[in-house]
Amino acid sequence: MAARVLHRRLATEKTLLPLASYLFPKRSSPALFSTICQKSKHFNFSPPPEAKKVPFTAAAHGVTWNDPYRWMSDINDPDFTSYLDLENSYAAAFMADTENLQRILYSEMASRMPTMISTPPERWGCWLYYQCVPEGKEYPVLCRKSADEGKKIIYIEFVFIGYVHVGTCRVSPDHTFLAYTLDTSGDERFQLQIKDLRNNSILPQSGIEGVVSLAWAQDGSTLFYTLCDQNQRPYRQILQLLAYLFRFLISIIYSYKYIFISGYYKYERWQVYVINSANPKSGLQRFCKRVSGVQYFLEHHCGIFYGLTNAPTSKDKNFSGNGYYLARCRDEELHSTNLQDVIMPGEDICIEDMDIFNGHLVLFINKKGSPSICSIDMPIDFDCEKQIEIKDLSPWFFPLPSNMCTITPGSNHDFMNDVYRVVLSSPVVRFHIILQLNFTLIDNTLSRLGCLGFSWKIFSIVQQEDVRNIQPGGTEYYSYKKETSVQDNGSHGWKEFSEKYICEEKEVVSIDGVKVPLTILFCRSAYRKGQSSGLLHGYGAYGEVLDKSWCPDRLSLLDRGWVFAFADVRGGAGADPSWHISGRGLNKLNSIHDFVSCGKYLINEGLIHKNQLSAVGISAGCLLVGAAINMHPELFRAAILKVPFLDVLNTLLDPDLPLTTLDYEEFGNPETKLYFEYIRKYSPYDNIPRGVCCPSMLVSASFNDSRVGVWEAAKWVAKIRDTTCSSCSSAVILQTNIDGGHFREGGRFARCWETAYDYAFLTKVTGASENSI
Repeated sequence: MAARVLHRRLATEKTLLPLASYLFPKRSSPALFSTICQKSKHFNFSPPPEAKKVPFTAAAHGVTWNDPYRWMSDINDPDFTSYLDLENSYAAAFMADTENLQRILYSEMASRMPTMISTPPERWGCWLYYQCVPEGKEYPVLCRKSADEGKKIIYIEFVFIGYVHVGTCRVSPDHTFLAYTLDTSGDERFQLQIKDLRNNSILPQSGIEGVVSLAWAQDGSTLFYTLCDQNQRPYRQILQLLAYLFRFLISIIYSYKYIFISGYYKYERWQVYVINSANPKSGLQRFCKRVSGVQYFLEHHCGIFYGLTNAPTSKDKNFSGNGYYLARCRDEELHSTNLQDVIMPGEDICIEDMDIFNGHLVLFINKKGSPSICSIDMPIDFDCEKQIEIKDLSPWFFPLPSNMCTITPGSNHDFMNDVYRVVLSSPVVRFHIILQLNFTLIDNTLSRLGCLGFSWKIFSIVQQEDVRNIQPGGTEYYSYKKETSVQDNGSHGWKEFSEKYICEEKEVVSIDGVKVPLTILFCRSAYRKGQSSGLLHGYGAYGEVLDKSWCPDRLSLLDRGWVFAFADVRGGAGADPSWHISGRGLNKLNSIHDFVSCGKYLINEGLIHKNQLSAVGISAGCLLVGAAINMHPELFRAAILKVPFLDVLNTLLDPDLPLTTLDYEEFGNPETKLYFEYIRKYSPYDNIPRGVCCPSMLVSASFNDSRVGVWEAAKWVAKIRDTTCSSCSSAVILQTNIDGGHFREGGRFARCWETAYDYAFLTKVTGASENSI
C-alpha cells in the first residue's frame, strides 16, 4: 500500500436470563446522578491512595501554573513505582466483588472463539503462506507449505510468556530468508531477527535493536532497514554496512522493482527517495522537490512511477486540494516537477489509497462518506489528452454487503498475481470476510466468439470467521446488484446477524450545525428503549477511521441490553480530508463538541437511560473523552480511559518525548503563543473542574508505553481525586500493567480477560452488580 504510511458454556446459559432484572433497575427520576452524588452509597471502601505533592511551577508565554504531580514523569523514582503498586492494590480491592462476573464474561468470550483459527493460504511463487492459532494457544504461528507437496512448515512460532508484538515481517524475494522485528517488553524498541528458512536457523547478523521498517532487494541477500534514535524517531536507513543519514521520519515501502523511502523532513516537508531494488548500491534518487504541505505516495508499474499526491494542479479547477489524485511520470523523469495528472477523483469522491499490480490498479475510495474499492485494468493509456476521472476508466467496484463496512487490504504479496484479496467487516458482519477477485479471462470461448477485450471478474468469499455459540438468525443474503460481467464463485452469501443485532446510522447536529455520523448497535431482544445503558466510543485524531469492525466480545454487553455507539467526530476520518482538518490544530474543540453532542443525542432521543451513559477512549481518544467529562461531568455515568493521552499541554511542551514533535502537525506547537492558548483551553489534565461529582472511571496504563507516558494516567487520577468530589472519585481506579506497552497484552485470551475486566467495571458502577449473578 502506498498511502498508508503513516488486538464455560453452562455458566453462560445460566447467567444471561436473570441479568435483565438488574440491568434496568428502578431509578429515581428527575435529577442526573451527579447532582445528588448517588455513587457514594454504592462504594464503601477505605480511602484511595493519596499521591504526594511536590511543588512545581511551570511557565510558558508569561503564564505560570502549578503542577504538583510533575514528579511522576520520572518513572525511575521509587516513590512513583510504589504509588502505582498502591493504585493497583486499590483497583483490585474495588473490583474484588466482580471476580465472578469477570470469570463469566471471560467464559462467554472464550466460548465464541473457534478452537483453531487459520487464515486462507496465499500463493506466492511456489509457496502457500498463512497464519494459524493452534488450539489453546495465545499467539499465531506463521506457516508456509509447498504449493505442490502441501507439507506444513512453521517458520515463526512464539513461545514467550507475556507480552509479544511482531512489528514487520518480510520474506526475501527468493523465499530463502525471513526478516522480522520483535518487541517483547512493550517499549516498541523492536529487535531485528533474520531467519534462514532452509534450515530454520537465526542468522548471527540478527539482534539489531531499534529497527522500524524493512525491505529486501531483488537479490534476496541485501536487506534495507531503518533505525530509530533515542527518542524512538526513525532517522537512519541502513544497507548492510552502508549508512545514509536523514533527519526525517523514514518509512520503507517495497514495490516490486523499487524501494521507496519517505517521511517528513524536519517534520514539515514530505520527501520521497527511490532505490532501484535490482541495483541496491546505486544510491538514492530524490522524487520531486520538497514543498510544504505536499505529499507523494509512490508505486511503480512498467517504467512509470504512479503517485497519490495533493500537489496543486492547474488542470482541474474543481480540485480543491482537499484529498489526493493520481499523477505519474516515466522513470527518466523522476526529478521532474511536471507530473502528468492521470486520475482525478470526480465529484463527491476521495481517493484514499492504492495498490498496483501487473494487470490492475486497485483504488480505495470514499464516496459521500461511504468506503468503496474498485479495480482498473493496467496499463492506463499514457497519452491521454483530457482530464480523466475514475468513471472514465471503466472501473469495476467490489460488491459490499452494506455501506457500513470497513475495507482493508488482505494479503497480496505477489505483483504478478491476478487475484486480489480484501478484508471486510461491519458491526454485524463477521470479521475477516475475505473477498477474492480474479481478474483473468475465465472463458476462452469468449475469444473464439470475437468478444475480445472483454474481461470477466470472479468474486468469491474465501473465508468468514467462525463464531461459536451464536446463531445468525438464518440470515444469509447478497446485498449487491450482480453485473453481467461478475460471476459469484462462492456458494454462500454474507453471513451476518442483522436479525439479532441492529446497526443503525444517525446524523447528530453538533454545536455549530455540522452533522456528525453516529453508528448505533444493539441487540433486538435485550434492548429496552429509554432504559438501556449506553457506551459511547470516539477517537477523532490523525484522520484515523474509528474502528467499528465486528467484535464478538461485544456480544456479552449487547446481550445484556447495552447500546454501543460510535461517534465519527471531526478530527478522524470522513468523506474527505477536510473532516480531519476541521478537528485538528486550532479546530480541536470541534471534536470535543461533536462527542458531547452525540452523548446528548443518545439521551435526548430516549435511546438510553439518561443516567446510564458511559464513554470509552483509547490513547488520543482519551483526550476527547477527558475533555468532554471536564465540560459536562453530569452527562456521563462512567468512563474507560485506556493508555490515555490527557496531559496534552505539558507533553507538547516537552520536545524530548518520542512523539511530541510529530504531534505538532496534529495538535499544534505550544511554543507558539496562539497554539499554547488554544491547547490550554481543552487539555484534560489542566481543566478538571473543582468540587464537581465526576463519573466513575477505569484508567488503564502500561509502564513501558513509549507513545503515551504512564505518568499521564497517574497524574490524571491523582488530580481527579484531589480536585473533585471525594465520594465520586473513590470510584476512579488506576490499573497499570507493569510489563506491557501501548498495545497492552497481545494474546487472544489475554485480551478476553482485559475486556471482561472492563465490562465488569461498567456493570458494577452503573448499578448492575447490586444483584447477585
